[in-house]
Amino acid sequence: MLQLYIGNKNYSSWSMRPWVLLRQAGIPFEEVLVPFGQSTAEGSPFRRALAPVTPVGQVPVLVHDGLAVWDTLAIAEYVAETFAQHGLWPADAKARARARSVCAEMHAGFRALRSHCPMNIEASLPEVGRIVWRDQAEVRADVARIVAMWTDLLQAHGGPLLFGGFTIADAYFAPVCMRLRTYGLPVPAAVQAYVERVTALPGVAAWIAGALAERTFVDFDEPYRAAR
Repeated sequence: MLQLYIGNKNYSSWSMRPWVLLRQAGIPFEEVLVPFGQSTAEGSPFRRALAPVTPVGQVPVLVHDGLAVWDTLAIAEYVAETFAQHGLWPADAKARARARSVCAEMHAGFRALRSHCPMNIEASLPEVGRIVWRDQAEVRADVARIVAMWTDLLQAHGGPLLFGGFTIADAYFAPVCMRLRTYGLPVPAAVQAYVERVTALPGVAAWIAGALAERTFVDFDEPYRAAR
């Protein structure tokens, strides 16, 4: 049985990606929630809880037959190889290369969007989104790139998801969909429709339900509110 160590569902965008991937693909796994608490620094309860399974002290971590795999992209690749029958990357070689490229782009980029619009599924912060959109040119640039990417892929593959059917790429961009919703960032109708389709995926809907059920308030993940 796979074990997936995750952080708080309301906040942990990196944890969301492999959790949604496994759940949407129908691959059984045991969830191990390691709450952030009020600190994730060295020596914190969060770090101590992860110490037996990963040397980096971060979530997510996948454990399978005694092997620990950390880093979201490494987990996705491991799952795709181990459960190849699920076709988690596109079957076409060129499409598969493009899917890996856009996932890697997300993995390394969009820092302004991630910084100024941290994932917070429970909150509705359109007023914050309007200020961020007005004042942060780099956020506008990040969203423009996402819009261009998604539009191109949806047109190239005919939808309803980025590469037609569900792939790792959709799991990888699910937290971006959550950010666009929370902050009400302006996107074209076709992109908004994709966001709604991703939100309705059973795996994503299950994650959202878990996030809404949480009652924890983590101040360092909530720069725009004093309480939940």
